[in-house]
Amino acid sequence: MSKNGYVHSKGIDYYYEVHGTGDPLLVLHGGLGSIEMFGWDIPALAKTHEVIAVELHGHGRTSLGDRPIDLREMADDMAHIVRTLGHERVDVLGYSLGGGVAFQIAARHPDLVRRAVLLSVCYKTEGFHPEMLPMQGQISGAAADGMKGTPMYETYAKIAPRPEDFPKLLDRMGEYMRKSFDFGDDISKLTMPVMLVYADHDMFPTSHMADFFNRLGGNPCDAGWQQEHMSQHRLAIIPGHTHYDILTSPTVIPTVLNFLAS
Repeated sequence: MSKNGYVHSKGIDYYYEVHGTGDPLLVLHGGLGSIEMFGWDIPALAKTHEVIAVELHGHGRTSLGDRPIDLREMADDMAHIVRTLGHERVDVLGYSLGGGVAFQIAARHPDLVRRAVLLSVCYKTEGFHPEMLPMQGQISGAAADGMKGTPMYETYAKIAPRPEDFPKLLDRMGEYMRKSFDFGDDISKLTMPVMLVYADHDMFPTSHMADFFNRLGGNPCDAGWQQEHMSQHRLAIIPGHTHYDILTSPTVIPTVLNFLAS
């Protein structure tokens, strides 16, 4: 790690770390996680990139504040952080909740994003497997005691500025996850090359993965003998993994790096 610190944005003190050198790459973790969620992935990415890892609103070392959890507000916060750190353009890699934020950064600040990698992300509520929705709707602070001993709780208790806020974070996340959403109209705003990455047994059916890719313009026709009709977008489905363990796949980072370098 070459640098770390905090950037203030609209009432929230966001924690960040910078690793490695090269083209700047903003990396955003998943819900109820932290930078540590990426484990060995950050050192692998930092071999060729200046990795800017930020902990999302209320997560890890970042304060919870009084605002609701909101993808679009966090996207604006990330744009402010990137510019505060002196970057005019970055690549973005986001996983799950962080992927939703990355999607919104690319849609709301397209001038800031060179390429975007959305890892295990859907664009509307109906994109989830139906059985997921009641489970997500049950998330609240009442579950805090039951989560003690889990890696998510133990990491939060170790690094959060106010470990006692964990039930409040669960309440905020529950409020966020119970809201229906449809960002389909934002897909057309993704003017940069986008890679969608999923596990073959993700929390979204493969039909939604294909729908998202096609709405990007990813597969409009046969690409041709010399790829003359190939779009700028990519779809990767990682075999033998789920939404919860996709970051442990040894193929994810090489797949992402190949896209960023192409």
